[in-house]
Amino acid sequence: MPANTDKDATASFRWGPASPHPLSLMRTELVWDGKYDEYGNRREVDIAAWSLPMQKIETVDEPRQRAEAEGQMELFEKQLGGRKRDDFRNRLIWGDNKLVMASLLKEFKGKIDLIYIDPPFDVGADFTMDVPIGDGKETVSKDQSTLEMVAYRDMWGKGTDSYLHMMYERLTLMRELLSETGSLYVHCDYRVTAMLRMILEGVFGKDNYLNEVIWHYRSGGTPENQFAFKHDTIHYVSKSQSWYFDVDAAGVARGAEKRNNMKREVDEDGRIYFTIKSAGRIYRYYEDEKMAPPDVWTDISHLQQKDPERVGYATQKPEKLLERVIQASCPEGGLVADFFGGSGTTAAVAERLGRRWIMSDLGRFAIHTSRKRLIELQRKLHIEGQTYRAFDVHNLGRYERQWWQKDRLKGAEEEHRRVVLEFFKSEVLTSPPNPLLHGRKAGAFCHVDGIDGLFTRDEARAVAEAVRSAGGREVFCLAWEFEMELRTFTLALEAELGVKMKLVPIPREIMEKNRKSPPPFLEMAVLEAEVVVRKAENGKQKAEMCCDVKLMKFLPSLSEVPGKELEALMERAVKSGMDFIDFWAVDFDWHPDKPFNHDWQDYRTRKDRSLKTVSDAGHVYAKRGKHTICVKVVDVFGCDTSITLEVGA
Repeated sequence: MPANTDKDATASFRWGPASPHPLSLMRTELVWDGKYDEYGNRREVDIAAWSLPMQKIETVDEPRQRAEAEGQMELFEKQLGGRKRDDFRNRLIWGDNKLVMASLLKEFKGKIDLIYIDPPFDVGADFTMDVPIGDGKETVSKDQSTLEMVAYRDMWGKGTDSYLHMMYERLTLMRELLSETGSLYVHCDYRVTAMLRMILEGVFGKDNYLNEVIWHYRSGGTPENQFAFKHDTIHYVSKSQSWYFDVDAAGVARGAEKRNNMKREVDEDGRIYFTIKSAGRIYRYYEDEKMAPPDVWTDISHLQQKDPERVGYATQKPEKLLERVIQASCPEGGLVADFFGGSGTTAAVAERLGRRWIMSDLGRFAIHTSRKRLIELQRKLHIEGQTYRAFDVHNLGRYERQWWQKDRLKGAEEEHRRVVLEFFKSEVLTSPPNPLLHGRKAGAFCHVDGIDGLFTRDEARAVAEAVRSAGGREVFCLAWEFEMELRTFTLALEAELGVKMKLVPIPREIMEKNRKSPPPFLEMAVLEAEVVVRKAENGKQKAEMCCDVKLMKFLPSLSEVPGKELEALMERAVKSGMDFIDFWAVDFDWHPDKPFNHDWQDYRTRKDRSLKTVSDAGHVYAKRGKHTICVKVVDVFGCDTSITLEVGA
């Protein structure tokens, strides 16, 4: 009987270095739905597909503008200490941070010294905020915007899987933006800390994982059946093995406390030091020298409800926390970025410490809160005679989003438009003169924006041109979300093309299942103002006339107000619309092809709820002739509207 050759071959086979066992090639890794494609290949992060053009929509340097208007530029330049005006203009960017980072790569790849992020990590988070109106004695609830709502559903739509994939893509982009000596701090809590650490080690490498910092605080409640939650985690990683760390700037004094039975001594200069002998060597540590803080931070307090730092943003972190991070990991004059910017703490601390900064957020309210905070800081530093940098506000050109109706409508734009126009009580055009014109109401055309996009400047121009070609004079533009500062742009379009454009947010109430009655469609805020002209004063040329602006009427858009509060607030808004103004600014020489320039502004703060209704800029035009003034108002919900006024011959 022949031998069993298969059995003999197996018996004689040996696994070894030249023939490793298949299981030995496997590794431990964190896997989530979306990490690999259907063929088992790792999905690459397609950076090029996300790069979009940015638009500069505002320039903010109000102390300089005021100095120029008052003829005080010599003193102002002296306060700057000889620094050039535009050595670097900081950036505040509204948009999806994945698209923002991809768009920044061309200019900033390998150039950012420090990134700090505090991404959302609570699947059950409530985005509703209470914002003060008027004198602050009354508050009103603000819902998240449509873009924020959809982004949050994208983030948690598949539970932890979609959150991890979202973070993996963004952390990969951050690594590309960091310099070779740069580092990243990721702030989180117990819900996602273990998984985020594994992703960070996968993206940056285990050798570049530097610290798991524990920030311990005392605020919050105390449960009766478990240990109290009293800390957050901050993961600290570097781009390479040559990371920047300044122990003198961020360190703490060693102090007089004895450690490990050290011997206390005094040197010839009277300095106190401690010594210890180890392995035949004597080590000396001076009491007044700096040492790196431990990785458990107990000396930084959580913000209390009435803390003067608070700006009304739920997830705001204390400035001392960011001071330690920035001083430790970014050299003076270096570049700091925060792509989950929130209330603007990172940018504010970076500015105060003499670092350049880039900040982005998807929420309009976050951008508005940060802009106001940073303007306040500009004013404070100017009064104190310290230098500061101007900053610009940017938009991204367009978005691609998957919306709530996609499955229900099977992606059919026609059905989506029909539903919106039906609730809007307008006629659906079966044979429109242009594909961009979908309905008619009260003699005006209607355009319904798509279910997967943001209504942008390019779209607004195309719609206005379509209306003019069709012989129309007015159009309702209905959309889920409008590009920031779009109203300023449509003012220029109205003047150029003679087509009045009404921007109407689509109310999210139409998403309610089986809804029959139409919810209110509220046009974006109504604003009226007039030019105030008077004789020049305060040393200005006697022959010149000073211009200011007086607010006459404001009716806010209430599109982000919860439905249950809408009726009462509409009544309040009609009676006292000015109470809903949180911020307003004036560009005294506005041009439609240039960003809005903050020549003057006023705003409410938590401490001071007063608001001027007449500007006090006393603007004098260097050249006679016709000029256009643009007035911009931002309401307590972070929504903006603008109008233009003409002055001069």
